[in-house]
Amino acid sequence: MLDYETLKLIWWLLVGVLLVGFAIMDGHDMGVGTLLPFVGKNDEERRVVINTVGPHWDGNQVWFITGGGAIFAAWPLVYATAFSGFYWAMLAVLWALFFRPVGFDYRSKIQNATWRKTWDWGLFVGGAVPPLIFGVAFGNLFQGVPFGFDDSLISTYTGSFWALLNPFALLVGVVSSTMIVMHGGMYLAHRTVGDIQRRTIRAASWSALLMIAAFVGAGLWLRFGGIEGYAITSMLATDALPDPLAKTVVRSADAWWTNYARQPAIWLLPVLGIAGALLAVWSVRAKRTLTAFVLSSLSIVGVIGTAGAALFPFVMPSSTHPNASLTVWDSTSSHLTLGLMFWAVVIFMPIIVFYTSWAYRVMRGKVTVEQIRANEHSAY
Repeated sequence: MLDYETLKLIWWLLVGVLLVGFAIMDGHDMGVGTLLPFVGKNDEERRVVINTVGPHWDGNQVWFITGGGAIFAAWPLVYATAFSGFYWAMLAVLWALFFRPVGFDYRSKIQNATWRKTWDWGLFVGGAVPPLIFGVAFGNLFQGVPFGFDDSLISTYTGSFWALLNPFALLVGVVSSTMIVMHGGMYLAHRTVGDIQRRTIRAASWSALLMIAAFVGAGLWLRFGGIEGYAITSMLATDALPDPLAKTVVRSADAWWTNYARQPAIWLLPVLGIAGALLAVWSVRAKRTLTAFVLSSLSIVGVIGTAGAALFPFVMPSSTHPNASLTVWDSTSSHLTLGLMFWAVVIFMPIIVFYTSWAYRVMRGKVTVEQIRANEHSAY
């Protein structure tokens, strides 16, 4: 079995892979849902939009479920503390997600304009709200979350839901939202033709440019806007049993940039986030839609990787009790648990990738208004 320290680092990487996988796979579904009321001008066009993701959205939810399960099993203290601090935010995500299964299933069951338009906006909510809230949550991580532990490692959260909606966190929410709309737009442009495709290309291009502006703005704010980062000054060995209270953490104005100073190679991540989005815009406008989708996926890797590299080794910093901040080294499960889960990922991750790839290959091709008219009684 791999040693404990290595497994802790591997699981930090694996959780990151699952988050990126969720953003790429389920993210383009959400992006399409966000665009639905705007790029589809009538019922037939909106059915075209829905049918591009209808056969796949529930399979893509595997990434979301697996990511949550991985955090629960690999980082139980993070899971428990996050759901205490972000309880109402997570409930808002859950309530928004309710609109997706019922919207996809019920939307076309009745030929009534009001009924269908209502579910179209429900799918919009289910696509637009989760990325915004996830981005706001990430923005709060950089500022620190107000929580602490007692001697029994029972966490206490002292903040409020409204305090999460601070200006910096909302800006990061804009980064997340526009990134997902960009990505969904690249996918939708690949699967559609004509007027729908033209509207989608325009929306995706503007979303990509807004994402770049917000991404750069958030970085400059983090560097020069007075947001202090966190740095560990002493702690137990990285291969020791987890004890989040057995370390000393200080706050510093430039702490979030320390990893970039030590490892200049990771500057490639924000470059990838920006360049991927710009090249995706160029590609989609040149009607190289599959290339645009791949490039927007790489942009997502760069944006999420940028945040992860800045935070490392912190996972959930505490603003009120910095020494209680949760890190890669002191918030994990046991050595045995991490080892068993690692081999489960080695076995099952390729299966997930294989069947997902097969499903997209089988259902590839353009979705058109003519197909919708010829299949009036289809599910979506």
